Amino acid sequence: MAKDKTPITPAIRQLRAEKVEFTDHIYAYEEKGGTAVSSRELGVGEHCVIKTLIMEDDAKKPLIILMHGDLQVSTKELSRIIGVKQITPCSPETAQKHSGYQVGGTSPFGTRRPMPVYLEETITGLEKIYINGGKRGYLVGMAPSDLVRVLRPVMVRVGI
Repeated sequence: MAKDKTPITPAIRQLRAEKVEFTDHIYAYEEKGGTAVSSRELGVGEHCVIKTLIMEDDAKKPLIILMHGDLQVSTKELSRIIGVKQITPCSPETAQKHSGYQVGGTSPFGTRRPMPVYLEETITGLEKIYINGGKRGYLVGMAPSDLVRVLRPVMVRVGI
């Protein structure tokens, strides 16, 4: 793993302001590699790598869903829980507009616009998670309790 300097992103600024203890993990980003690549490069299980997905409801209202890297989101179940007709992933351009981050480097911290955050509740049972720090090829490791404290997400069970 490279010993590069911590990128200073809006996510890192928020984590520092909230006094979150985190570790830096810089790796060689691969286009469309996803969590399989980052878990391999970091030498951690893909279940501990948390992906940040920007989606929107049928009224085009954006939301963030945080999911284990090795699971998919049941948008049908998420729609039912939220009480909307449909939830769909945003296009990369729309996701970037909402979050301020390039797809592949999306962090739930320091987003351009405030959005509701939904967290697969089984993530809270992990000892440590690895989540994007706001730049492609850069994850931060932290306790799930810090993520919950800072983001105050709605807990859901929508992983499949």
